Amino acid sequence: MNRTNYSETGTTIAAISTPQAPGGIGVIRISGPDARKIAGRVFSPSGKKSLEELPGYTALYGRVFDESGAIDEAIALNFRAPKSFTGENVVELSCHGGLVILRRLLRAVIRAGAEPAGPGEFTRRAFLNGKIGLTEAESVMQLVSAQGEQAAKAALAGHEGALERRIASIRGKLLGAAAHLSAWADYPEDDIPQVTGEELKTSLGEVKAELDALLRGFDAGRVLREGVDTVIAGRPNTGKSTLMNLLAGCERSIVTSYAGTTRDIVEDTVLLGGIPLRLADTAGLRDTADPVESIGVGRARERVRSARLVLAVFDSSQELDESDRALIREVGDTPCVAVVNKSDLPIKINKEYIENNIKQTVYLSALTGAGLSRLEDAVASVLGTKELDPSDGMLYTERQRDAAARSLQSVTEALDALESGMTFDAVTVSVEDAVSALLELTGERATVAVVDSVFSRFCVGK
Repeated sequence: MNRTNYSETGTTIAAISTPQAPGGIGVIRISGPDARKIAGRVFSPSGKKSLEELPGYTALYGRVFDESGAIDEAIALNFRAPKSFTGENVVELSCHGGLVILRRLLRAVIRAGAEPAGPGEFTRRAFLNGKIGLTEAESVMQLVSAQGEQAAKAALAGHEGALERRIASIRGKLLGAAAHLSAWADYPEDDIPQVTGEELKTSLGEVKAELDALLRGFDAGRVLREGVDTVIAGRPNTGKSTLMNLLAGCERSIVTSYAGTTRDIVEDTVLLGGIPLRLADTAGLRDTADPVESIGVGRARERVRSARLVLAVFDSSQELDESDRALIREVGDTPCVAVVNKSDLPIKINKEYIENNIKQTVYLSALTGAGLSRLEDAVASVLGTKELDPSDGMLYTERQRDAAARSLQSVTEALDALESGMTFDAVTVSVEDAVSALLELTGERATVAVVDSVFSRFCVGK
């Protein structure tokens, strides 16, 4: 879509920009051409300066009020267009973070002339006014919702333009190829060096590799953003519950020396090496005549089948039995780390059998915590995040992934056309389609419906 200067015709909007919960400080954000005028109707500075004469990036202390009197002490922070987040005039009123205070102040601001902001409307205006790109806007939501440090780093890099720059580099290579092809086809009589098919294959092959890497990073990045459903499984008394407690950092599961203590599923979410794991500690896998325990074992097997990651726990101080071997078979193709527990005891287990059947095998003591770092590395390897650099530009959303996939498909079609000996005109069409998909990804050629969809997912006040 073509961006317009929203501030020329836009209304002035307002919303609470801090969490809707009691806190030390709360902020009302006002954005639009009349931001200072409206703020001046509810804010009284303690000194002689007024908001209208205040330079940008400066603040005034005073009080906020409505028709019934003073609401609270406050600080008014002034931003002058275009040097603000939205690109418009912005005033932020900071007061104490009580919900009664904030809601009363917001009502006063709306009565003074502002309109209530819709979901993501501040960030939408920043996009429409050219302050940020669409992928940078999407990274704002990822930053707000990040569950771990790695995800937050990746989102911050995106907000600072890492993905935009990566896409721009790929697009530049495609545009260079398209321009050369078009110039040679349109003006064959001019002295334009003819690009060869092999040169095009090399250039487009490099672009294909970059798009492939970008799409692979999406799956790994999703692990950091959304977390992974993880099951701790094994026969009774292998130390599953002790491992659960070690990872959770507290006593979430009951630990005893009696087999079959855990009967129902115990769940918790933890961060392991920056990866959010939604853990499920399950009943020990074995044949049992106890009807209650049998239900727990059945649920455990169901979780193993549906898990995204299995931590298969074995007791290193015991020989492998049929329950252990059955677990290895049940895991199948599911990403799995073999956790050979009780490494502080003499080892009797058949290590070779486990290592031959489960690629990632670690030895640790859930009781002492020794070997936990090895488990972190193994989980990262299995889930594909070990080599992931959060500072690289990453795809965050299905919309972005879809656009990148369409661009890759067009590049593949261009390479196929070259291989089959088709004309350069046919190659040019596919290259231009690849460029178009990337322009949609960055928002430079996104439809109004796409932009509306992106910002509808934001919260009010962002």
